[in-house]
Amino acid sequence: MNRPTIPDLAAAAGVSVATVNRVLSGTGTVRQSTAQGVVDAAQQIGFYGLRALQHRIATSARQVFKFGIVLQSPHRSFTEMLASNLERAGSESAEGDVRLTIEVVEDLSPERVVSIMNALSSDADALAIVAPDHPIVSETIDRLGDKGMPVVDLISPISARVPVGYVGLDSWKVERASAWALANTSRRPGKLAILIGTHRFRNHDLNKSGFRSYFRENEGEFVILESISTFESDAIAREVTEKLLRDHPDSCGIAIFCGGVSGVLAALRSRKSTQAIRAVSYDLFDSTIAGLVDHTLTMVIAHPYERVAREAIATLVRTRRNAEPQAVGQSVHVPFELHTVETI
Repeated sequence: MNRPTIPDLAAAAGVSVATVNRVLSGTGTVRQSTAQGVVDAAQQIGFYGLRALQHRIATSARQVFKFGIVLQSPHRSFTEMLASNLERAGSESAEGDVRLTIEVVEDLSPERVVSIMNALSSDADALAIVAPDHPIVSETIDRLGDKGMPVVDLISPISARVPVGYVGLDSWKVERASAWALANTSRRPGKLAILIGTHRFRNHDLNKSGFRSYFRENEGEFVILESISTFESDAIAREVTEKLLRDHPDSCGIAIFCGGVSGVLAALRSRKSTQAIRAVSYDLFDSTIAGLVDHTLTMVIAHPYERVAREAIATLVRTRRNAEPQAVGQSVHVPFELHTVETI
């Protein structure tokens, strides 16, 4: 009988010939589970290079990375989506043995975030956080950075003295896209409202600035109202939206840059006026999908959570492999997704 070849091994392992060659040569990155699958297949088919493969696996033990993740959001859907994708990206990473400890803060307390950051830093190689841009958070990042503990901001950037990485959307572009959508779907120029969660999240402020800049440059006939905070609460969001509609019945659009979207949608659905109001919101959840389906929402701008998670893990790994400030402070802007009723 002819002895099994590399293509035979690739077929038996269910991978490409290139992957088998990477395992044999030790070049490139191959997930540990994939490499072990190649070894197992080699043993089953009697591949002549079995011992070489076993030796390669034994001598190429993957580096262990321990990362602490702090997610701060009172919205369970957002937190669960991000957390589950981070866990998957960590387990599937080809960069090393990535071990995550994820802690969730279900309120907007910066003190609680700082407490968890300090606790996780005692046994982590780097931290990634979703948190408000608050002085005590920035001070903690600076203190940890001085001790050699890199921090990466997720979703919303934070200012600090030490270099801080960032993985998330380009908020300026996100809200210029929102502004374009409202300007081009509104039947006539009118008043436009901006709802934000809290000014402590810098991405909300950047959203607001990008939104206003679009209308300054392109659509002078629209009137942009002062932004309103919902504090990420459905109840508060409904209350402030109902007041907005009473005070400004001639409003033609709302940009929802915050949590509490269910409250906003409830207020829009319950209003008596027949005047059309266009609305743009964040992220695909049950509530926003329903809003698109019944045309309460015009467009949803969404985080590609899988891509965000992969980039977050890769960025955390880079901070440990290269301690230079430019590596620690690298920003990764992930392309956002646009959804309408026709795309869901």
